[in-house]
Amino acid sequence: MPKKEGTKLIRKVIHFFSQVKDRLLKGPPIYYVWVLFLLALIGIGVWAYGYQFKDGLAITGMTDQVSWGLYIGNFTFLVGVAAAAVLLIIPAYIYNFGPIRELAVLGEILAISALLMCLLFVTLDLGHPQRFWHILPFIGTPNFPSSLLIWDVLVLNGYLFISLAISTYLLVGIYLEKKAKKWIYMPVVLLSIPWAIGVHIVTAYLFNGLGARPFWNTAILAPRFLASAFSSGPALCIIIFQLIRKFTKFKVKDEALFKIAEIVCIAMGINLIFLGAEVFKELYTGGWHIAPLVYLFAGLHGYTGLVKWIWTAVIFNCLGFLLFLIPATKKNFVSFNLACILIVVGVWLEKGLGFVVPGFIPTPLGEIWEYWPTMPEVLISVGVWGAGLLFYTLALKIVIPIETGEMRVLGASSVQSI
Repeated sequence: MPKKEGTKLIRKVIHFFSQVKDRLLKGPPIYYVWVLFLLALIGIGVWAYGYQFKDGLAITGMTDQVSWGLYIGNFTFLVGVAAAAVLLIIPAYIYNFGPIRELAVLGEILAISALLMCLLFVTLDLGHPQRFWHILPFIGTPNFPSSLLIWDVLVLNGYLFISLAISTYLLVGIYLEKKAKKWIYMPVVLLSIPWAIGVHIVTAYLFNGLGARPFWNTAILAPRFLASAFSSGPALCIIIFQLIRKFTKFKVKDEALFKIAEIVCIAMGINLIFLGAEVFKELYTGGWHIAPLVYLFAGLHGYTGLVKWIWTAVIFNCLGFLLFLIPATKKNFVSFNLACILIVVGVWLEKGLGFVVPGFIPTPLGEIWEYWPTMPEVLISVGVWGAGLLFYTLALKIVIPIETGEMRVLGASSVQSI
């Protein structure tokens, strides 16, 4: 590289990081309040995790009988949020639907944030996270391809890399005022679609493959996971996109929000059908394997820890579905946003504690050990959510100015190809 061009490149890099610094450190008062709030949540989470790291998982509500809890519940929900980004990619890049195409990168950044939180929650669920090297190839014993855990590690990290590659390439093109080459990014976009679906399918198989847990041994578990993901993930996107529209200069068209809402409505309808089919099959056929479902929906032998929560989830999901289905309410932003909130909370309850915990109750020996998260678990989980939201907030502070044209490379003036 000639010395003159090298000097220009260095100046451009310095200029970029100077812009990033200015964007991250400057903002309205509400931005500082929000960032400080998230930093406080992270600090509380780190403080609580210090006790878990010292004393182990004994400080959580998990036991030998119920070995997965709030951490894996959050992980299961967030995998769905990450996978839901594909519902923005398909209309944006395959069908070239303009209003959603403008939001696709924001959806990819949300998927990256969700995946980072997924990896954190899995790490938290390890009693000794420093021993993760046991699953590394050559150093440890990953047991590939027989281990479903290794498959989950591969699909999660692979999807994280794909999402980073797509969003980075497109944002660099916008920043440099150079037109992105379709033959470069489209193959990666097409790869991301089955990969995103595969992330949730492999996660479902992780539960499905445990033969001693009849609650999870159902052939429709993977489709149920996808249906719930494609309802809660886009619903969360709708809420976030409206906040972005309110607090930034980024334009989000109502047409895009209503199109995403149609996807949410269809997916939630399918999710409710799958849930009804599973409940009917279990209760109508009877047998010992229905005990976890009975415990979940009606209680078992006086133990009713999750009954009110699963019914809350079902009611929330049904109400959210109806609000999206009725023409008068789906066009009213009050009921529209209420439906999104109901679906996000409902699916979190259904796929979190309402799905993970009943798989362990009763145990294969018939014991009933109820689970409820302890305060350290809650604080640590809140800290992880704070970290994910902080990453997304700071990423938006860079991504949105690039997309709106406020951030450009030093001296850029013409559109070229990269």
